[in-house]
Amino acid sequence: MRRPVVRRLQAAVAALALAAATGVVLTSAPAASAATGSATGYATQNGGTTGGAGGQTVRATTGTQIHAALCGRASSSTPIVIEVEGTINHGNTTKVSGSSCNTAAGVIELKQISNVTIVGVGSGAVFDQLGIHLREAGNIIIQNVTVRNVKKSGSPTSNGGDAIGMESSVRNVWVDHTTLEASGGESEGYDGLFDMKDDTQYVTLSYSILRNSGRGGLVGSSESDRSNGFVTYHHNLYQNIDSRAPLLRGGIAHIYNNHYVRLNESGINSRAGARAKVENNYFKDSKDVLGTFYTDQAGYWQVSGNTLDNVTWSSPGGTTQPAGPDMKSTTTVNIPYTYRADAAGCVPDVVSRTAGAGTGLKVSDGNCSPQTPTPGPTDPTPGPTDPTPGPTDPTPPTGTNLSLGAGSDGSSKAAGTSYGDLRDGNLTTYWSPAGATGSASVKWASATAVSSVHIREAAGATGNIRTWRVLNGDTGAVLTSGTGAGAVTFPRTTLRKITFEITGSTGTPKIAEYETYAG
Repeated sequence: MRRPVVRRLQAAVAALALAAATGVVLTSAPAASAATGSATGYATQNGGTTGGAGGQTVRATTGTQIHAALCGRASSSTPIVIEVEGTINHGNTTKVSGSSCNTAAGVIELKQISNVTIVGVGSGAVFDQLGIHLREAGNIIIQNVTVRNVKKSGSPTSNGGDAIGMESSVRNVWVDHTTLEASGGESEGYDGLFDMKDDTQYVTLSYSILRNSGRGGLVGSSESDRSNGFVTYHHNLYQNIDSRAPLLRGGIAHIYNNHYVRLNESGINSRAGARAKVENNYFKDSKDVLGTFYTDQAGYWQVSGNTLDNVTWSSPGGTTQPAGPDMKSTTTVNIPYTYRADAAGCVPDVVSRTAGAGTGLKVSDGNCSPQTPTPGPTDPTPGPTDPTPGPTDPTPPTGTNLSLGAGSDGSSKAAGTSYGDLRDGNLTTYWSPAGATGSASVKWASATAVSSVHIREAAGATGNIRTWRVLNGDTGAVLTSGTGAGAVTFPRTTLRKITFEITGSTGTPKIAEYETYAG
């Protein structure tokens, strides 16, 4: 029992020494006024996003102090709230070493860490020509900060020119009430304001301003980088952006209550199989606000309630496939969380009073009225945006299990598992994908009517499957989607192959039986 205590004491002494050396101010408990409100959108899924709630609060006025705060923790997952005030730039941001961090000079590096909140306080926090980079990170909150003029060419450079960039197995990030801005496009040395790639999932960007940039942001770095998704954009102002507002390559996005002003070349670019729910947004003085652009690999959208104010459209053809001027839906997207969307007509007003750093963290109540938010993720009372069960039916289907005697295949299988274990009627055997996501299918020699499936997780793995889609294996059409395994119903469909796709998980997904029923 003595050794763990000694280790904790050693970690505390090391943290105090590091704080003294770098000027970090430590407080004994989290400040109630630091991060305010609770995460919304897809950041509430996959276990939720709470950042550093419950951890120590540290005040930092330089980038070096931010890094020192990360490095001074007992471990890379020890919760911490970093309150930032002042201007963070290249001159005051150096690499700090430690066992709980992996930092670098010239960028705020959140690499191989989790459970962190960075929040601007006092007179404000400005990251000047200095980007924020997330890599192999999870449960991160960035709130009430300005990031400006980050360059990939010229001098000084930082973060590949991205104001905020995420890549490589990033999960659960809430970016809220930020101002992200550049002073031009790629020819002036800038890249994206808000980029996600290489397996980044469960992200929400809310109440933020993105302006004066050639590129607003992307999900997926290329047409083959389709491992990203489940991103929510709401109550943001996109102003004077040439394109990528955002660019979506694969994955699912929910885009609502945003105010778009002067999208100069294109706006929401859904391509390479991406699916976007676009609702109650206000587009003004803009061109080609939605569609598939600069590629022949189509994306899809579900639209409702949007306002088009002086919007122009290109003629369709080749690699230009605008959604307008009629803006018809080409897919359906089921949203697994609760939310309250303002009417599009009031979006310009409510966004002008809530979006960006330094606005008091005000949010909309869904009735076009800005409100001061309630206490954040340390509040034990669930808020209205906490995740609710998805469209799964709690009552198991009855009748003949059509999977018995059928065939099966999938995208991958972990060592020691088999697709046949999905349909053998034996709950002690199971199939697992090779990674955290993957798909498995049941198939028949002739067309078969199916209206429900029952996904039975193996013993010890219950709850590991977080988000999923059921697909018509013949056409690729999405029959339904949701959260949590179990019984799932959908409109009766006749097909030869039905696919269950795991899009998010905790732990190792294990399906003992993939049952199918006619209804």
